[in-house]
This record gives sequence, structure tokens and C-alpha cells, in this order.
Amino acid sequence: MIVPWQQIDPDTLDSLIREFVLREGTDYGAQEVSLQDKVDQVRSQLQRGDAVIVYSELHETVDIKTNRA
Repeated sequence: MIVPWQQIDPDTLDSLIREFVLREGTDYGAQEVSLQDKVDQVRSQLQRGDAVIVYSELHETVDIKTNRA
């Protein structure tokens, strides 16, 4: 089930995004990118609709899924 990011408490959303960024370990190339910049990038993806928050009732988990080319 997709959960609209706007319906999530801002502190909870921030924690969810930070956990996602730390877990993903995304490669940003040769240039180092700060944790806050990564969090801001994911937040922007959510706002643009390039990423969604998904709740699994079966596993009782929440995750962020991005549209990767």
C-alpha cells in the first residue's frame, strides 16, 4: 500500500528517509555527498513523485521505492 508522504509526521518522515539513505548506501560518484544532502534529494524525489513510501501489511514494514532508470 502506498502511503502519501504528506500524511506522515515530519519527524517520522525525516527518520524514515535517513534510515533509507543509510541502508541504501547509494554511490554518488567521486564527490562526497553529506547525509543531509542525500536526505534532501530523497525528500525531493518524494515531492516530485519519483519515489513513494510503501507499507507492507504482510511484513509490517515501511520502505521507500524509487523509480530508477
